Amino acid sequence: MKWDPADIKVIIPIGGEATRLRPLTIETSKATVRLLNRPMIEFSILELAKQGVKEFIFGVRGYINYKSLFDTFKEGIGFSARYRIKPRVHFKYQPRVDSLGNADSVKINMEYYRIEDITLVIQGDNIFRINLKNLIDYHLNKNSIMTIVLKKWNNVEDFGVADLDNDMRIKRFVEKPKKEEAPSNLINTGIYVLSPKIMEIFNNEDVQKMREEGKMDFGKDIIPYLIENGYPVYGYEMNDVWFDVGTPDRYLDAMETLLATLSDQEIGGKRIDENKRIFVQGSSSDSIRRRNIIISKYKRGRLEIEGNALIGRHCQIGSNIFIQNSTVDNFSIIENDVKIIKSSIMDRTYIGKNVRIENSIIGRHSEIKDGTKIIDSVIGDDVTIGEESEIVRSRIYPHRAINSGSKIHDTILT
Repeated sequence: MKWDPADIKVIIPIGGEATRLRPLTIETSKATVRLLNRPMIEFSILELAKQGVKEFIFGVRGYINYKSLFDTFKEGIGFSARYRIKPRVHFKYQPRVDSLGNADSVKINMEYYRIEDITLVIQGDNIFRINLKNLIDYHLNKNSIMTIVLKKWNNVEDFGVADLDNDMRIKRFVEKPKKEEAPSNLINTGIYVLSPKIMEIFNNEDVQKMREEGKMDFGKDIIPYLIENGYPVYGYEMNDVWFDVGTPDRYLDAMETLLATLSDQEIGGKRIDENKRIFVQGSSSDSIRRRNIIISKYKRGRLEIEGNALIGRHCQIGSNIFIQNSTVDNFSIIENDVKIIKSSIMDRTYIGKNVRIENSIIGRHSEIKDGTKIIDSVIGDDVTIGEESEIVRSRIYPHRAINSGSKIHDTILT
């Protein structure tokens, strides 16, 4: 069967509150949390758009998810121009209907947009690389109603795990098993290929009854139902990059890996050292002037960088700065004598003198005053932390002001 990537419809269900990634997701959809100085979901969309996919549907539920995504992407013109995609991609949005799970979101959008083509489902907090042609050809050759992309994984407890026969057909699917009870080490990545015939199943009497009971999650409800009722559900094992960026630790792991492995073009900045992966972004004359100041400081030893690093547009970097395996987003200011280690500094953040940040995420438009230490912590957007404070293994929610000299350990400040 011949198929065209432009006919593939991609649905991205984004309906949850992303509690594991709080406080970054209190006022922001997890899909638009910034990673490597861009909205997280851009990586997955670009991966598919480069392979010819043209239509993406955000299965949004709730005000924050809708507002974050629509305000960021609108109909797709800006995204297409930024990445030089012609003809441009189109972004659409779920109508204002509350879905009862990610499978229900897919059902709603397939009905509303009258989708009669192969549908690809991806997740808003996943980053991946995949050969779309191989995946779709596999799905068609197997005559599968649903193909689940699987990946070998050590810690299976947080995922759905597949039990396969010799033909890669899924015999059993166990959601979040104990490690010793897992039927394999092949986890569900949340990437699904759906035959158009799935709509007949969504509308049958059994699934309608499940929907009335609020049971419309792929992993918990729909996949087990399909398998138990004899529908052909197959697994497709991927061997390329895949991340579930659902927690702060996974966010930082993804940041480190992407910094180390993305091509220079994908990073989107100018490499300032031929022998190291150190990038500074910016293309306008003003941002280039700022970049040249940073390059000068690096060459004179006032800015020391170990491992890999990405510095955004219009950043102002002081002297005696140490950065290791970290990102600094656009319009941030870093004063003198600062150390940043395996951390993400989001845009428009101010970091005062003699600050140390390690294994942490600092939210947008925050202010970290002189002499402060932040270790193993997540700071929400628009937070001010007073001088000589110590924040360890803590999460601070948006718009908080922390008094100077505070010692906060193992704390969630909501």
